[in-house]
Amino acid sequence: MNHSNRIASIDIARGIVMLLMTVDHVRETFVLQHQVGDPMDAAATDPALFFSRIAAHFCAPMFVFLTGLAAWLYANPPSGPRHATGFLAKRGLLLVGLELTVVNFAWTGSLAPSTLYLQVIWAIGLAMLALALLHKLPLLLLGLLGAAIVAGHDALSFAPEPGTLAAAAWTILEQRGFLLDGPPRVKISYPLLAWVGVILLGYAAGPLYARAMSPALRRRRLTGIGAACLVLLALLRGLNGYGEPVPWTAHADPLRTAMSFVNFTKYPPSLDFILLTLGVGCIVLALVERPMRWSGIAAVFGGAPMFYYLLHLYALLVLQRIAAFMLDVPRADLDHVWQVWLASALLAVALYWPTRWFGQYKRSSGKAWVKYF
Repeated sequence: MNHSNRIASIDIARGIVMLLMTVDHVRETFVLQHQVGDPMDAAATDPALFFSRIAAHFCAPMFVFLTGLAAWLYANPPSGPRHATGFLAKRGLLLVGLELTVVNFAWTGSLAPSTLYLQVIWAIGLAMLALALLHKLPLLLLGLLGAAIVAGHDALSFAPEPGTLAAAAWTILEQRGFLLDGPPRVKISYPLLAWVGVILLGYAAGPLYARAMSPALRRRRLTGIGAACLVLLALLRGLNGYGEPVPWTAHADPLRTAMSFVNFTKYPPSLDFILLTLGVGCIVLALVERPMRWSGIAAVFGGAPMFYYLLHLYALLVLQRIAAFMLDVPRADLDHVWQVWLASALLAVALYWPTRWFGQYKRSSGKAWVKYF
């Protein structure tokens, strides 16, 4: 497999992530009457809803990891190493700006929302800014630092006095909650620290996609890394100790027991959460190296991720407004999880062609601004 195909395999994995993300965002737009907690209530949550949410858990970790991997590829093109600080900093600032404006409007439909939600795009933007500062460190050190953050942040315990700068910093880094009481109120939905660890791990994994790396060796290493993550997860979770703050419990129903076992905390992501999502994600990266019939479709969505992200959010905003108007209700809702998956599939089909067009334009136009999308 040549180098361009290797990059295509990253687009395929990213595209799978984007499609799973669509399912979760359709759920959040049309199934607000069936909210899930973090972590979920394994004893009471409908299994279909539970596992749909579990599938979406793979989105943020893999997207952040692949962002780090793509940053390494940007800094190390076939023509030779180049400076990536400016690109990472500008891209990070752009993402933070988009979160504060375009993304928040897509979720709220209001130019002056009562609450600003700082979610995954904010976290990726800040993580890219951190990577802009750190990426020139030795690669081994970056990998060790990323692993230490991912593995160690669960052990942090801090109770700053409310209203202080320390409390604000802790909210941004590790404690989901309100940063400002407003107006508008500002809520940190994605605490940052663990995501910095994940993006550093992605950057450190970049040499797996170097030209000198054979596809067969890369597949073996990705599979080995993924398997090691899952074995460590099974050990930690089996002991019901460090790695996840909420222990699993046995239930009379084996399915409920299994649900409890994989019921991990996302905000901020626990070590077990990261081991599951990146472990499976690395195995998927190994698998998509081999051509598959559907891989080209997934690569379309993964080749223009920010364009598709914004496009599908605005499509959902418009669809919710139209459905509510036609049904004469404040909010249109879906009643069943299968309807969420069907609606997600139909939405992805509808947005496939504009996303493919933009991806082709992005690769052929030569314009500087399109590389940020």
